[in-house]
Amino acid sequence: MPGFYATIARYYDSEHADKDEDLVMYSELADEADGDVLVIGSGTGRLVMNLAAQGHDVHGIEIEPAMFDRARAKRDAQVALARRISFHLGDALRLSLAHTFSLIIIPYNTLMHFLTLEDQIALLKRCREWLKPGGLLAIDLPNAGDAFGAQDNEAVTLERTFIEQETGHLVMQQSVSRLDRVTQVMEVTWIYDEITGDGALLRTVVPVSVRYFFQNELILLMRQTGFSLREVFGDFDGSPFEDGAPRMIVVAN
Repeated sequence: MPGFYATIARYYDSEHADKDEDLVMYSELADEADGDVLVIGSGTGRLVMNLAAQGHDVHGIEIEPAMFDRARAKRDAQVALARRISFHLGDALRLSLAHTFSLIIIPYNTLMHFLTLEDQIALLKRCREWLKPGGLLAIDLPNAGDAFGAQDNEAVTLERTFIEQETGHLVMQQSVSRLDRVTQVMEVTWIYDEITGDGALLRTVVPVSVRYFFQNELILLMRQTGFSLREVFGDFDGSPFEDGAPRMIVVAN
């Protein structure tokens, strides 16, 4: 979603400053895979930088230039890590990579931006082509059950408040959403209210569409594209995927 991430790129790192719950699992998978890692939807480089710091050679694909530029600036500021990191700007469905990987990660809801069945299959086929024999694919998604069980009221919901790192401004992040339970697509309008140093309010309103996945359909998609399911977790602590689990983390080979 280039339009969405172009608009919110300057907030992204501040909004996710405390997000680290997935790092240990991905580090363990990278250790197990014992080879180069590819992150599809690498954003501003949070996961790529962490894996490189753990001693892994990591490639990241990012479609949005504003996010890509921030990731590249982080890499360039870490001279000791830079040789381990390669960022690629482009669409994962069309980008050519003359490289194969032992671990491919589609992290933190990235697959939800591939709205059509054709694009989902195309992406997973590309992953199959890029993955070395015996390699691993990891996909992190929310548990769709919570969204489908919630009552739609289209109310404005306060999601979080955070301090924007570059300016020190307080930002209140809110959302309004509507879920189409037939297409499994949620239309979300994100609202960022930023309080400036002189007390003025700057409002950024940006819509985005995301698609939810259920376990069995994702397993079928993976089988159709040549993958075998290994594990499904309900969170990054390795707990089982079950009713009420916050995440659906799929590991396949």
